[in-house]
Amino acid sequence: MDSEPQPLAEPSAGPPSAVGPHARREDNQVAPGGAAHTEGRSTDRPTHTPRGARNGDHQSRPGALPPAPGRLSGVPGRVARSVAVPVVAAVVLLLVSWQVAVDGPLLGLDRSVRAAVRTAHREQPGTLLDHLGHALSDLGSSVPAIPVLLAAGALAAWRWRRADAAGRWWLPLPVAVLTAGLIPLLVVPAKAAFARPGPLGGPLTPGQWGWYPSGHTATASLSYGVAALLLVRVTGPRAARLLTAGAALLAVVVGAGLVWSDFHWLLDVVAGWCLAALVLWGAARWLPRPGGGGRRQASGSSLR
Repeated sequence: MDSEPQPLAEPSAGPPSAVGPHARREDNQVAPGGAAHTEGRSTDRPTHTPRGARNGDHQSRPGALPPAPGRLSGVPGRVARSVAVPVVAAVVLLLVSWQVAVDGPLLGLDRSVRAAVRTAHREQPGTLLDHLGHALSDLGSSVPAIPVLLAAGALAAWRWRRADAAGRWWLPLPVAVLTAGLIPLLVVPAKAAFARPGPLGGPLTPGQWGWYPSGHTATASLSYGVAALLLVRVTGPRAARLLTAGAALLAVVVGAGLVWSDFHWLLDVVAGWCLAALVLWGAARWLPRPGGGGRRQASGSSLR
């Protein structure tokens, strides 16, 4: 019996599909895994897609694959962190100054702290803590704070010269001198304008400055802070951390000594800290580092 002839297979409309490890893609490149390997890619885009139509793995990053460095979503956070210190210091300073000017309810904090200090004095009689409070307060006097600042400026200039600071090795010296002159310019007019009596309650005599803000606090915070700021640019990371922590600690203990010794209200000290924070924040961004080619880097007794 003759078998029926089998129909001939119709030619395919397209090229024969390649199988196996040597299958080729549309761009004539060998696809190791065949057609299945080219599907389901992380970008889910066909080959030869125009650059503008590509979908990157990270939608928050600008540019095509590979994405450009940085995330757009992280920019607001970085900006907020960079201005947090001056914004908070300015807001606190304005709030406290307003309350001092109008004798507002926030001054009740001063009275509460003063009452607690008096209670502590009665419960711990003796002269040791009193002597310690006076000694800590004196660290905010013009001597020794200003000599320390000037000595740090001279030492930093010497170290900057050894580091070849693009011909500006002398820069720390005028910075130290300007800081020393800036302190009374910030403090004395404010003392005269607010004319706030001290914790002992005595009225101000004619021509006497007030107690707000604390000149000793501002002197200590700015002198030791700028000294550390100049030196950290010519020291290693470990020494820089120690200098920064030491300057912050000195500012805190001077303020504590002033409050303990009845030289200042607490808010007087807070205002001195805020003034220093604003100046130090600006100086930290203006001062270059030695060898940086100008690239900016993005903590006296009459003033008591």
